[in-house]
Amino acid sequence: MTVPAAPLEAATAVLAADPAAKRRVKLRPLLLLLPYVARYRGRALAALVALIVASLATLAVPVAVRRMIDLGFSHESTALIGSYFTVMVVVAGVLAVASASRYYLVTTLGERIVADLRSGVFGHLIGLSSSFFDQAKTGELVSRLTADTTQIKSAVGASVSVALRNLVLFVGAAAMMVVTSPRLSLFVLGAIPIIVLPLVAFGRSVRARSRFAQDTLAEASAYASELIGASRILQAFTYEKLASGRFSSAVERAFTAARDSILMRAVLTAVAIFLVFGSVVLVLWVGAQDVMAGEMTPGRLGQFVLYAVFAAGALGELSQVWTEISQASGAAERLFEILAIKPAIEAPPQPVSLPAPARGEVRFDDVRFAYPTRPETNVLGGVSFGVRPGEKVAIVGPSGAGKSTIFHLILRFYDPTQGRVTFDGVNITDADPRELRRHIALVPQDSVVFAASVAENIRFGRPDATDADVARAAELAHASEFVRRLPQGFETQLGERGVTLSGGQRQRISIARAILRDAPLLLLDEATSSLDAESETLVQDALEKLMAERTTLVIAHRLATVLSCDRILVMEDGRIAEEGTHESLIQAGGLYARLARLQFETT
Repeated sequence: MTVPAAPLEAATAVLAADPAAKRRVKLRPLLLLLPYVARYRGRALAALVALIVASLATLAVPVAVRRMIDLGFSHESTALIGSYFTVMVVVAGVLAVASASRYYLVTTLGERIVADLRSGVFGHLIGLSSSFFDQAKTGELVSRLTADTTQIKSAVGASVSVALRNLVLFVGAAAMMVVTSPRLSLFVLGAIPIIVLPLVAFGRSVRARSRFAQDTLAEASAYASELIGASRILQAFTYEKLASGRFSSAVERAFTAARDSILMRAVLTAVAIFLVFGSVVLVLWVGAQDVMAGEMTPGRLGQFVLYAVFAAGALGELSQVWTEISQASGAAERLFEILAIKPAIEAPPQPVSLPAPARGEVRFDDVRFAYPTRPETNVLGGVSFGVRPGEKVAIVGPSGAGKSTIFHLILRFYDPTQGRVTFDGVNITDADPRELRRHIALVPQDSVVFAASVAENIRFGRPDATDADVARAAELAHASEFVRRLPQGFETQLGERGVTLSGGQRQRISIARAILRDAPLLLLDEATSSLDAESETLVQDALEKLMAERTTLVIAHRLATVLSCDRILVMEDGRIAEEGTHESLIQAGGLYARLARLQFETT
């Protein structure tokens, strides 16, 4: 289910728009869940009604007990006492149905809210700009998406329900204590501040320690995720023992933080139980003196004591769930920190539509750029060039010259720090990034294969493609041959990151995906780098046919793959050092000629 936009925007706005809210969020981050609750106000209202009915049924029991005690257990009052027991059975039935309804409604409401929150956080994460992921740790983000949302589910689905029930029960019992005996109520109500203040103080400490424990666990999860994802490199360099030791240390730090949090919860529970039930014992002693003095009936004292026990028990339960809610508060704070992050790359309020049909024309005008993580280092320093529709242009140069950065800017993963990039004459900062990217097909240097079937991986290029379209794309990419040898053909499930395939096979899946995209602009970043000589010849033939129908930009270190391009741009230190055809650049005797001489003479 897609998360409704309104709750997500309303919740995020509290953090993003108001700086003061960022300070308040540490005290009450769970309030940011209210917009999600509002989406299911009918269920929430029904749960509240069930809660109130259950509380009223509970509060009716001491009244019946008082009447039975005061009337006495004589033969004359047998019928009356029998009627009171009948009423109590009915009350017990109402209490059971109302409690079950409250549990079901509140628990399912918590599950629904957390499901929406998970979807919202994930949808927000994958929409964030590349600059965010340049610094973020994937494992920590996954921890927030899973462990923190589970913590919130526990609180919203159970703890909040218990807290509300005990809060209503406490208020109702306190009111009935005042009605039953104002004098004794003064003793109880006077003890409440003595009980509540330590709970609040301890609760803050528990929340802070819980947040620290969650952060520590997230760091350990991030480290584990990174190493598991590179298990073959880990084993190849015999790093298992050191990695295991580092992870064990991280887990130990997480355990220590969790233990400190649990210790605070235990102390809080002990203090709450002693203060609550100690006050009940004091009130019972004072009430007993009043009964002996004839100022109160035994039944009324029994009624008051029951209400006091209800109030004390409710307050004790509140101290238990308060710590759990405090932990969920820390988890909610971490999640809404993510939701408060605004993408660096967004569609303008009124995006300019790209021409239809798209031609695939690209132009760079005096573009300068530095990555946000290294703002002091210019990767591109005044790059200008144009690519006409249908033209094939190669970009070559030494590593670090800025070749891949040009692709990043065309895809608008980043915006230039100076100058502009246009697509079909439209400044891409004025267009919707999603619309722009729909007109581009990319074959990256590091082929990405997902833990899904072969067909699903190829269909990633165009989700609505038919099976015939997928098969044709695989045929053009010369992937059909090895796909047919797989156990289930196109339905064969590939391992995470495609570990069950060779590098060349992964590359051909990636090329098939780009072919299926059928976009007017094709970006090839070392598209044949992982292929053997035979496969490279086959795929190069398929790419030649594909490039003949669209604008193509090719990044290549192997100069043999760019000989057929219309033009070659030679980059060095973030600038275009040379431009021309293979023959003209060889004759010029510059950087390209030097690179060509090194490669061709070596081979």
